[in-house]
Amino acid sequence: MTIKEAQKTVDKWITTTGVRYFNELTNTAILMEEVGEVARIMARKYGEQSFKESDKNADLGDEMADVLWILLCLANQTGVDLTEALEKNIDKKTRRDSDRHRNNEKLK
Repeated sequence: MTIKEAQKTVDKWITTTGVRYFNELTNTAILMEEVGEVARIMARKYGEQSFKESDKNADLGDEMADVLWILLCLANQTGVDLTEALEKNIDKKTRRDSDRHRNNEKLK
């Protein structure tokens, strides 16, 4: 599935099954909540925190998909074409950071 297809799929789901989008501010708050759930798993699986019993069945992929879902919702609501935005962002990073990272002693 392409990013454009994902935006369309989410929009179709929201307007049929989900009735309507939550407003942009609500979705931004939900995005922060979902990012926090990813952070919780990362801190426990790859960091130094131990898992609580309630965290042991956490699915990192599912939580990342929740983040992506809400990001797609926000893009749809605000008229952002994420394919175009990502392409521009990659170009920006390539122009700005290629030498910077190559010359970074910490990355060698």
